[in-house]
Amino acid sequence: MAGFERQARVADRIRVVLSERLQKGLRDPRLGFVTITDVRVTGDLQNASVFYTVYGTDEEREGTAAALKAATGMLRSEVGRKLNTRLTPTLEFIPDALPEEASHLTELLREARERDEAVHGLAAGATYAGDADPYKHDDEDEPRG
Repeated sequence: MAGFERQARVADRIRVVLSERLQKGLRDPRLGFVTITDVRVTGDLQNASVFYTVYGTDEEREGTAAALKAATGMLRSEVGRKLNTRLTPTLEFIPDALPEEASHLTELLREARERDEAVHGLAAGATYAGDADPYKHDDEDEPRG
């Protein structure tokens, strides 16, 4: 489908333009270390959702969100100049929850590993409740009745 390919190309171009512009820097001291992780464009190319992550504290994340919101118009103008489309999509900046989810998954994996080690420690000293081999073998003498 040509529509999806164009959507993907426009989204990728927006990501590149915004990344280059943010790398050059904005004149806003609130802007932290920002990484554009993904851009999703609607099928009619009217709206673009820009996902980003910020390295730092919660205050730095909030400051960066405010700086991006304040600079949305200027960034949209930059995208419009470099995009070569009839319409310039509106930009919506959305903080990406990927780092928080990754740290949560890492914590869950660490907890699972600790529980596995605890179970392995309990199993190492365990003994059978009955015979070690509860199955009857052919070479055993069978009682005759």
